[in-house]
Amino acid sequence: MPSRGAETVATVTPLHPPREAAPLLEVDGVSLEYRTPDRLVRATHQVSFEVHRAERFVLLGASGCGKSTLLKAIGGFLSPVEGEIRLDGRPVRGPGPDRLVVFQEFDQLPPWKTVRDNVAFPLVASGTAARREARERAAHWLDKVGLARFADAYPHQLSGGMKQRVAIARALAMQPRVLLMDEPFAALDALTRRRMQEELLALWDEVRFTLVFVTHGIEEALVVGSRIGVLSPHPGRMRAEINSHEFGLASEGAAFQAAIRRVHGLLFDQAIEPVPADAARRTA
Repeated sequence: MPSRGAETVATVTPLHPPREAAPLLEVDGVSLEYRTPDRLVRATHQVSFEVHRAERFVLLGASGCGKSTLLKAIGGFLSPVEGEIRLDGRPVRGPGPDRLVVFQEFDQLPPWKTVRDNVAFPLVASGTAARREARERAAHWLDKVGLARFADAYPHQLSGGMKQRVAIARALAMQPRVLLMDEPFAALDALTRRRMQEELLALWDEVRFTLVFVTHGIEEALVVGSRIGVLSPHPGRMRAEINSHEFGLASEGAAFQAAIRRVHGLLFDQAIEPVPADAARRTA
């Protein structure tokens, strides 16, 4: 879909079967703003894209381009000042269990609950499952992320990567329509981050959940995503959409390096039209 407000949309021939006619998630001309003590800041300007079921869509952009703000809006925590976000054709009006977020912070797990209880609690609290079923689901998903033997441990006894795996298990146990991940591996060391990427892709290959993943890392975007939305610097606008199915964890050759250079150029080198004056004044 051509992105509103984007002067260049980069595409390649899809390497997967044709998508369903109706997208699962639609972000349609969305502009987002937030207030600081000094001014009203426009975070994104008329961003549009679609995500289909079982896609791994990555929002890639430099720090401050509004990609995390956009993820919050998809999660229902922030309302657009312009445009609309739709899930299954229905406008997103607030948070819901059909869209769950995994953040990069390691302290997103209540420290007084065991790993098992951390995963089971949202199921019980939301009325999605009774306590017994919730514990069974928790055990299932902890096994999926390789943490079954740590079910009775507490968050302070886990490494950063293990805490993120608990957060992923907790989100997937709720069976959301879309899993939202906000730079979930950014605070990890390089080796742990690579292992987490491998585990995420292995889990997706088994479960085929729909993923919207935010990152500022070009290589991570190419590896994790089946499709990448490249955002311009602040305020973020959709500069290009790129299919990245041909790349994976083993990619390192000339084609992969060429893709990195291409995306880098889209991120930083290409001139774009200025934001309209009324929106620009909000950031002044």
